[in-house]
Amino acid sequence: MIDFIIKLVLAHLIGDFLLQPANWVKDKEEKKYKSKYLYWHIGIHAITLLTVLQFNLKYVWGIILLLFSHFIIDLIKIKLRNRFNERYLFFADQSAHMLVIAGIVYIYVPYYINTELLFSTATLGLITFLLLVTVVSSVIMKVLVSKWDVNTIKENNSLVNAGAYIGMLERLFIFGFILLNFWEGIGFLLAAKSVFRFSDLSKAGDRKLTEYILIGTLLSFGLAMASGLGYQYFMSIANT
Repeated sequence: MIDFIIKLVLAHLIGDFLLQPANWVKDKEEKKYKSKYLYWHIGIHAITLLTVLQFNLKYVWGIILLLFSHFIIDLIKIKLRNRFNERYLFFADQSAHMLVIAGIVYIYVPYYINTELLFSTATLGLITFLLLVTVVSSVIMKVLVSKWDVNTIKENNSLVNAGAYIGMLERLFIFGFILLNFWEGIGFLLAAKSVFRFSDLSKAGDRKLTEYILIGTLLSFGLAMASGLGYQYFMSIANT
């Protein structure tokens, strides 16, 4: 089954990313179903599928279903392009393709999804602590630093919500380092962040900004470490 899955996913990645130039995508968005590149795109997928499956006629109906579904999903994505955020559409589009691949695999190689594992204590615990270390920690930090007027010390030329995303990513890294017992990684991350921030702070010459960033960094690292250690303790109790 794994062999079949990897072949279908590889064909999808080659057709959707490697062999789809940007001008094809733009032409499809402008001309929709009238774009010749939409059909060339499906043709590329047909060739890649036939190639990775070694022209095995056993999978002919699966290939046809994959190609037809890919055509429909791409058309729907193009139609909705001006109604929804492009990022959401991208992930929805790729998720739909992966679901179709999962369905094709099930047709040829029936498999069983272990829902007990999905709702196990370990899985639910991991999801809980991942939420704590990302979204919940962001809210906690916002509440804790709300006593200061952010508008008076906000940095200029900053990307929208960049700070929140950077904070979530750094906490996820710290969380992962703790689970891997790689504490040196946390020190490296802190040093790297200090290097990148040094030029900004030296140019700003603003003590309030420096203090604000330092407080935010220490809070972010502290919450991430607390979440990582909390998850380890939770798992040690769950396994006893």
